[in-house]
Amino acid sequence: MSEHPTPSERARELVAGGYDTHIHVAPDVMERRVDDLTLARRFQDVGLAGFVLKSHYVPTAERAEVVRNAVPGFDALGALTLNASVGGMNPVAVEIAGRQGARIIWFPTVDGANQRSSQAKAPAGSTPPMWAQLQQDLAAQGILAPAIRVLDSSGAVLPETRDVLTLIAKHDLVLATGHLSSAEIGAVVTAAAELGVRRIIVTHPEFTSQRLSVEVQAELAEQGALMERCFTTPHSGKVSWELLFEHIRAVGPEHSILSSDLGQPFNPPVEDGLALMADRLLANGFTEDEVRLMAVENSRRMAAPVSIR
Repeated sequence: MSEHPTPSERARELVAGGYDTHIHVAPDVMERRVDDLTLARRFQDVGLAGFVLKSHYVPTAERAEVVRNAVPGFDALGALTLNASVGGMNPVAVEIAGRQGARIIWFPTVDGANQRSSQAKAPAGSTPPMWAQLQQDLAAQGILAPAIRVLDSSGAVLPETRDVLTLIAKHDLVLATGHLSSAEIGAVVTAAAELGVRRIIVTHPEFTSQRLSVEVQAELAEQGALMERCFTTPHSGKVSWELLFEHIRAVGPEHSILSSDLGQPFNPPVEDGLALMADRLLANGFTEDEVRLMAVENSRRMAAPVSIR
């Protein structure tokens, strides 16, 4: 679409070989810009190695396998988000996802206690997430499930949370923290490390309902977690680009991973997301090596094949 910027060739080359570890595409329960098979071919055309299919509502490992078979040489990866539609903090769902070859397990997003209780106000003029309307529709029908908790009232990690983390470690999956709060993320990341989880992504720490401080991000990075810097968070006006750049510099590019979070029909093409971020970063003083580290090296480390124990 002509109203969206076009990435530079320099940016395309820098992100070549990378994975977009966070996209929302069709088929889905809401309108999306593109379907997974079409997008896989577009990713190949611009030199990207793969993507992770994220849904707030359904598992995607089966879809990913279909895409891999239909588009030889392309690495589509599946995932699971632990919201109400899959039973929340459900060990059975995680075990099945692991056996199906999923790569990322997101902790609760739209149904998490933090997201449900958040009173954070998005900046004026920012674009609301598409899932907000679906959540409102479910509530209006009286079928919105109770908020999902990962900690007890004293702040301790719940047994079911530990069960899920144990299975993530067993299948060598990537833990992504979803829309948890700062306190929840801290407790979960600590427990995950104790239970043997090797790869952890702190999901868009600048997002409206999270807004993790630089100090908290640095502490999580010291435990080995990567901070996910999503294109849509500043693009949709939820945070300024300047603040995002400030956070990356403060915590360190080596502790950041770029993803797009794209797929909404009104946003830029998904295959442009990583390169558009690269152009922004380059224009604001980041080096080519730093951009490639965040977009390619760190994304490939998160997408590396699992080794079921």
